[in-house]
Amino acid sequence: MLGSGAIGHAVMTGLDTGIERVDPFKDMKNRPQAGHGLNFLLVGTDGRDKITPADKREYRLGGAPCHCTDTVMLVHLSADRERASVVSLPRDSYAELPAHLDESSGKQHGPHPVKLNAAYAEGGPQLTVRTVENMTHVKIDHYLEVDFTSFMKTVDAMGGVEICTAKALHDQNTGLDLTPGSHRLSGGQALQYVRSRHVDGAADLGRMQRQQKFVAALIKQAAGGGILLNPVKFKEVSSTLLGSVRADRGFGSEQMLALGQALRDFTPASSEFASVPIGNPSYPVKGIGSTVKWDEPKAAKLFEALRLDRPLLTPAAPGRPPAGTPQQQPAIPVDVPPGQIRVRVENGTRIDGLGGRVDAALRATGFDTTRTPGTGASRDVKRTVIVYDPRWDRSARTVSTALPGSELRAVPGQGRTVLVIAGADYRKVVPVRPEEPYQGEYAAVTGDQVICGK
Repeated sequence: MLGSGAIGHAVMTGLDTGIERVDPFKDMKNRPQAGHGLNFLLVGTDGRDKITPADKREYRLGGAPCHCTDTVMLVHLSADRERASVVSLPRDSYAELPAHLDESSGKQHGPHPVKLNAAYAEGGPQLTVRTVENMTHVKIDHYLEVDFTSFMKTVDAMGGVEICTAKALHDQNTGLDLTPGSHRLSGGQALQYVRSRHVDGAADLGRMQRQQKFVAALIKQAAGGGILLNPVKFKEVSSTLLGSVRADRGFGSEQMLALGQALRDFTPASSEFASVPIGNPSYPVKGIGSTVKWDEPKAAKLFEALRLDRPLLTPAAPGRPPAGTPQQQPAIPVDVPPGQIRVRVENGTRIDGLGGRVDAALRATGFDTTRTPGTGASRDVKRTVIVYDPRWDRSARTVSTALPGSELRAVPGQGRTVLVIAGADYRKVVPVRPEEPYQGEYAAVTGDQVICGK
């Protein structure tokens, strides 16, 4: 097993030398009390000044770097090392900086309001840690900073990461261009995916969910791809990552080794993802503009759960089956929730009761069926047909995902109700779910709910 005995230490020897060190905890006072488990502050910085001209052109990274945090995540590893909780902090969160020395200007500043990502620009890692600790009352144990270059290199060292989407994702700003379905993204493509803000109306909040999906897929790749159980591969990925990140002085090869041992039995279901509860997504602040204001009471409960080492999703919570429930086929993410789609089923064969079985199976996975299947005009339909109005093509694609191999047939004037003509090829309905299943008290979801289903 990875990291056991001398072999694990041998493969990790010398990796510390490539880490660029920072001291984000220097002279910090009045810090929160330590809880149980380990807390990491993971920040993604702009760093486009380190990108090659060719990559800048290909991945549309023109413009000047902002010297700010593009991504801020608080990662909690439970004391028993069986659970990781990842909480995204919106970069535009309303924050109040403590008194500090501005690194860019050298001037002393008193406390003042900003967007969270400006903490890094004014005071680097130390002010970022101080600000996050003041906002969350969670003590940070380790600080990891990843820029664009280290991100791309690490993804490529892992052999790429598989991402799935139920709808097309296009962003002219980043160059992201994904069709519905599964895609194995290279480092550069993955950077486009996690940076894109203009693929839906959710802006940064939608981007945070895609970033969380990506982390879940990364965990799946590391565990399922054998990286954590292959000392040579683990060293390759670790050296790539550690050679191009900035970390606190207490984090190095020994900690990577311990994490590798702790995470070797991890699966996507071992991780849970949440975003800070939002009270006002467009809170105006004079001189700053629109900020994201947290829902303070709900946010306080979330961070208390991290301090007390409690899961954000209990086994009985919605979206997660109770402990001991047999594993079912993973539901495939779809663009339109099945509960919003009205479906009428007809039997296009001479197989008695087929229409009723199809209707019941579609209803069981969430579709709003008529419960009164009829008989089709033809009784010799070999391939199941989905008849739909072109105005509701997204709904039709959701139905076709549940009925793989079916034929889509656009009929103007069909109306909102989708007609399914069951053919002789029918075998079963594949479970589907909304692409964004975030729910529960903290809008949390487990990693297995956001990765690609098989």
